[in-house]
Amino acid sequence: MCWALLSTIIIFVLCLIRASYTSSRQVELGTVGKSPPKPPPWEAFPFLKRYYGGIKSLVPKEENRPEYPHDEEEVHEPPKNTSISSRDANPLPKSAPFDPYPARGEEYAEKHECFLDSQGTIRIPRVRYFPGVMKGFPDSIMGSYEVLGLRDDICFERFGRLGPYGYGYSLKRGGTGAGLHGDREGIDDVWLESEGMTQVDYSTIRWADIQAACAKTNVRRFQRLDSVGQESFLNVHTEPEQTSQQGAGKEESSVVEDDLIVVERNTHEVPVAKNESIAKPNGDQQGQRQFTLLPRTAILIRTWWDFRYSTEDILYLRSLIAELTLLSGGEFTIHFLIHVRDDNIPIWADQKIYDRVLENALPAEFRGMGTLWSERQMGLIYGGIQESFYSDLPVHGVYRSTFMPVQYFSHLHPEYDFVWNWEMDVRYTGHWYHLFDQIRTWTKAQPRKGLWERNGRFYMPFIHGSWEDFKQMVRVQTDMGTNSPNNIWSGPRAAAGTTIPGSPLSQPKADTPVWGPEPPPDVLTDQNDPEPPTTHEKDKYGWGVGEEADLITFSPLFDPDGTTWLYTEDVTGYNTTSSLPPRRAAITTTSRLSKRLLTLMHRETILARHTMFSEMWPASVSLHHGLKAVYAPHPVYIDRDWPPQYLVAVMNAGRNGASGGARTSVYGEREHNFKGTTWFYDAGFAPHLWKRWLGMKVDNDGGEREEVAGEGRMCLPGVFLHPVKGVEMVVEGRRRVGGEEAEGMEKDPEENEEGGWA
Repeated sequence: MCWALLSTIIIFVLCLIRASYTSSRQVELGTVGKSPPKPPPWEAFPFLKRYYGGIKSLVPKEENRPEYPHDEEEVHEPPKNTSISSRDANPLPKSAPFDPYPARGEEYAEKHECFLDSQGTIRIPRVRYFPGVMKGFPDSIMGSYEVLGLRDDICFERFGRLGPYGYGYSLKRGGTGAGLHGDREGIDDVWLESEGMTQVDYSTIRWADIQAACAKTNVRRFQRLDSVGQESFLNVHTEPEQTSQQGAGKEESSVVEDDLIVVERNTHEVPVAKNESIAKPNGDQQGQRQFTLLPRTAILIRTWWDFRYSTEDILYLRSLIAELTLLSGGEFTIHFLIHVRDDNIPIWADQKIYDRVLENALPAEFRGMGTLWSERQMGLIYGGIQESFYSDLPVHGVYRSTFMPVQYFSHLHPEYDFVWNWEMDVRYTGHWYHLFDQIRTWTKAQPRKGLWERNGRFYMPFIHGSWEDFKQMVRVQTDMGTNSPNNIWSGPRAAAGTTIPGSPLSQPKADTPVWGPEPPPDVLTDQNDPEPPTTHEKDKYGWGVGEEADLITFSPLFDPDGTTWLYTEDVTGYNTTSSLPPRRAAITTTSRLSKRLLTLMHRETILARHTMFSEMWPASVSLHHGLKAVYAPHPVYIDRDWPPQYLVAVMNAGRNGASGGARTSVYGEREHNFKGTTWFYDAGFAPHLWKRWLGMKVDNDGGEREEVAGEGRMCLPGVFLHPVKGVEMVVEGRRRVGGEEAEGMEKDPEENEEGGWA
């Protein structure tokens, strides 16, 4: 008995020794099994279904019962898109042309129509819409159509939206050869010959010439071009007698035509009003009539030299040029800012190499509209900046300094009052001009009082009520503070008598509202920064009303201080001995910047050697110099049935109800919460919704069979989407086999070859 007990004890001890040894070896080798992380709570929320209805289920907006949002106790059973009888029950309504262009008064010069040919005979077919929305279609949960003045009582299907630009008809007729399948009922209205609209042959279109002709025809509508910048170092070429502008292949010259001065530059003409009395809105010279002039705006399409343009990309670019430039009478200029990602290509040493790379960088129809740049060039122009290799990335690289080439473009092109930094992966199911014009109008009307505080929060009408209710809520949260436990995780704010950063005692409950410039000690001075006309308390929401915004963003301008956002400390050139400079950031760089802001950014970089991470830089310079920055709360949709109260608690989880300023902010470690939205840098719902709207089958849902058997093709209001990449349409004469082009099949004619220079 004793021997049995002793043997048991010895075996037990040996087992413990063995287990200890094995465990130690696993720790050393890093093979210790870890339980998988718990999925985020939102993955348990059910998907919404009524995004995927069709034009056969349209109902007036006021009669629609949206599937989402709804009160948490409400049970909502949406209709299905599977009933053939429901399709037969509703006849297809009639579509109508959409015209968002304002009828300006007599104080403005006349707008002249622009055509697609030099003879003035080929008109651009108009985008068409259907009245109403799909039955049960959800409302946006963040942002507001009503606040921005956008139409949400109409919807756009793919043929009415993209048909004017070659979608839906064959290559033989000058189309893209895409959109020849699926539900096509009623699409012939897009090309009504009775209205002078026909299927355009885009195979011969050259947009640079058309855009220049449109600008020349409408030259009296815009402010006078005082001067054009020049890259002096580009005069050093192998052909010393030539003087080149960036992106130009010929010498700049001036040609006088009637009462116009036309500056020939960048292979197309930039017209300039010659007569001073026409160019200026005030004064009376020689008895000629005076006009109120419009600002000039450039849209810089950010792309790179070997980008492969798909059919879907071509349709996107055509819609931008047609709706923003031609149909507006030249109010916008589209230009490609092309990144040459190989610094070893000597584009700045040889004009022939530059021209060859530029020619190969764009499809034939867009040639003459681009400018090349490289990171090595930015290092030359903005030399002397401290190299930090934050996150192992160079300070002059496109990721950390996206706006360096934009700053320099504005420096060379002072004729543009505003510049849009625009990405290739942005899409909009509505009309571009309607979006741009309404956002400009709304941001211009915003008062400065409380603006930075409103900018830092997501607006959710279902929770916050009207915009006026939201504005007053933000005022109370700022002036009085909140009891939110998130405040203890906010960034250190100095409080009297405390020196413990991050402790609850060192966090003042209320916030000090931004009122005028908030400069760091080493900011560039004497820059004529705007000052408030009165105190914050005395202002009656008057300062800033009617003032154009220097910065417009599509995401909240959050305070990165104290958050887990990866780039919150990517600050270069500032004195950070005691603290980091005040900062703001907006995710994604799609934004509008004024010439005043770009000039300040250029001067801060080139004179003071200051810069920050791309998504922080424009907003922070605006904060330092007291410029007007506005977050436009555009409608954002979400793919799952989130409880609205929970969603607002997640999105505005920062300090005092803001989206940033605390470790609990949604920016940083909690950005996965944006996956199901239509707008973020990696939003997964954006490309899904866009492809389904195009009639594609995604994750075994949608496609031609479902459209024809169900409610027809999808019809969406204007939805702003990002990112949308790599959309491959089914094109006439081409098919895919296992993701590859089948041998012997016709290649997409809209795709260019790899860019080259040798």
